[in-house]
Parts: sequence; C-alpha cells; structure tokens
Amino acid sequence: MSRFSDFSLQAASAGSLAALIGFAGSFAVVLQGLDGIGASPAEAASGLMALSLAMGLCGILLSLKTKLPVSIAWSTPGAALLATTGPLQGGFAAAVGAFMVCAALIVLSGLWKPLGRWVAAIPASLANAMLAGVMLTFCLAPVQAVAEGPALALPIILTWALVWRFKRLYAVPAALVVTIVVILLTNELPPFEPAYLIPQPVLVVPEFSLAAAIGIALPLFIVTMASQNIPGIAVLKANGYHPTPGPLFAATGVFSLLSAPFGGHAVNMAAITAALCAGPDAHADPQRRYWAALVSGIFYVLFGLVAPVITVFVLALPTYLILAVAGLALLGPFASALTGALEETEDRLAAVVTFVVTASGVSFLGVGSAFWGLLAGLGLYALTRWRAA
Repeated sequence: MSRFSDFSLQAASAGSLAALIGFAGSFAVVLQGLDGIGASPAEAASGLMALSLAMGLCGILLSLKTKLPVSIAWSTPGAALLATTGPLQGGFAAAVGAFMVCAALIVLSGLWKPLGRWVAAIPASLANAMLAGVMLTFCLAPVQAVAEGPALALPIILTWALVWRFKRLYAVPAALVVTIVVILLTNELPPFEPAYLIPQPVLVVPEFSLAAAIGIALPLFIVTMASQNIPGIAVLKANGYHPTPGPLFAATGVFSLLSAPFGGHAVNMAAITAALCAGPDAHADPQRRYWAALVSGIFYVLFGLVAPVITVFVLALPTYLILAVAGLALLGPFASALTGALEETEDRLAAVVTFVVTASGVSFLGVGSAFWGLLAGLGLYALTRWRAA
C-alpha cells in the first residue's frame, strides 16, 4: 500500500489539532525564554521560526521513514529554563553555543548507548524536582498578573479553568484566544508591516564557554531527555509501537543542531501531543496513524513561516499577560514534575533541596541555579544512600 493511500481525513484532523495545541499552547513560553536569555526581537523571531521548521521537518522525515506516528516538539521545559537563567556573559551568542552543545549531547545519547544510560540513571525524583524548580517562576505568573491587572487577567484565568474542566487539551488555546481579545480591546497594537510576512532568519555566530555549557547546555540536555524524549518513546510504546529510541533521539539532536545557529534551543520527541497522533482518535488502523504526525509536521512548518508576525505582536503586548498564559500552559507539567519529585519517600528531602536551589534562581560562578540544584540534590541523594548502606 502506498503512503498516499494511507491518508485519511481522520488522521489529518488529529494531526492539525495536535499542531495547533502544541504551537498555541507554548509558543509564548518559547518567546519568553529566548527574550529572557538575551535574544533581540529579531533573534527571538528567528529562533521561533527555526524551532517550528525543525520540528515540522524532523517529524515529517521520521514519520515517512519509519511509518510510525513520530511527533516532534520544541522543548517547552527547556524554554522555561532559559527564561529563569537570564542573560549570559557573552550575550545571546553564548546561549547559541550552549544550544549547540546540548544538541551534540542529544545526538551522542542516540548514537552512544552509555550516555543514554547515564541520563536514565539520574534519579527521576531529582530530575523532576529540577524541572519543577525551573517552571515555578512561570507558574506564579498568573497570580502576579491578577495582582497587576485583575480586570484583564481574571477573564483569561477563568476561561482556562472552565475549559480545563470539560476539555483539558483546549484550555490553554482558549485562554490564548481570550488574551488576544482582551488585548485587542484594551491595547494599541504595533502597525502591521508587509515585511513581517517574510521569514527573516538571523544567523548568530556561537560563542562557547564552560559556564554556558554547565549552566545551560547540561540542564537543557537533561530536562529535554528526561521530560520529553524518554516520555515521547513511552507514549509510542503505550499505543502499540516499538521504535528503536537511539535513531530517533539522534535525529532530534541533528535538527536541534541545525536550528541552533538561528536561535533554536532544542527540539525533541513530543509527549502530550504525541498521544493525539499515536492514539485511536487518529485512526482505527495503527498502521495509518503516521499521517497524523505528517500533517502535524506540515502545520508546524507553516506556523514557522509566519513566526515573524507572531513574534512582533507578542513581544509588543503587556508582558504580564503573556507570562500569565505561559504560566497556565506549564501548570500541568509542573504538577506532574512535583508529584514525580516527591513520590519516593526516601528521596524526598534530596528532591526538595534540588527544587528550592533551582527555584532560587541564584547563579554562582556564572552558572545558573538549575545545575547547582541538581548537584546539591545528587550530593544529598548520595549521602542518604551511603548512610543507608
């Protein structure tokens, strides 16, 4: 049977929905992450475009090659990490260097099994605690938005809560729609320029530093692998597919490496939206569901081409409202990470130490708090195990 004969409107519908939810649900987090790490508006637009094109093309290529519904996404937890890290010495060029190091590590983890095993050996409680600490600042943003502008923030939050009650996947896109309406009614938008419709990639010459490699590349690699790539494989397996993880990880690393010089921090296996493409809602026949991931990839490419328009308007809007939407998007992942961090009683204190050090946002020796949080947690974890022995 040819690939075109496998096409179905049901799969196409599931794929387009997955792309819409994946993009609308977290692009604000990506833009805030790039802005927080020191990217200019043009560089942030370029990064959003590069990520969208990378995850779209990677998803299309892998789905065609494997005939599996392989969904690719950007690293939303990684973007939250960037936002809490802040500008580096060396500016955005140093961040791009760290993105490239992270991408190389992802490729290596797919090609060299020991590295993949080392990542998997990091206690899940500590990886989740670091992830929760990274996301805490964003998750506080909706509360801070209510304090700063209750008349504007409350309708957004109430919409999110009501939609979440009945259809959780649509909650963040619905909140985003209300945010747009609120902003249109209360703020003056920047004038539209036809040039915004032209993709404008910005090539950033990377700078490599040990501080950026330790403070950004290593935590970005860990959260991307632990919270995206490994769960993404688990979603495929839960739906009856049995891919070989290594080549998939390596492919996401290659596309991350290609997007990094243009501002993309990382792409990876999708987890939440992957369930839409790999599950029975995409098609009754599991062998035809890969078309859902193909269509999703096509839409990501289209979204990438209009990234300059999205970026110009988003960055011109009230920051507290955009942060509020980003925070709402991360509440679910934050809850999952926090639950995973505290699940094992014996590891609970080490996880709490990891969480509070990471959430503190304190940098030392030019290295961000995520690294120090994980290091502190691992130290206490090792001490606990040694005493127990």
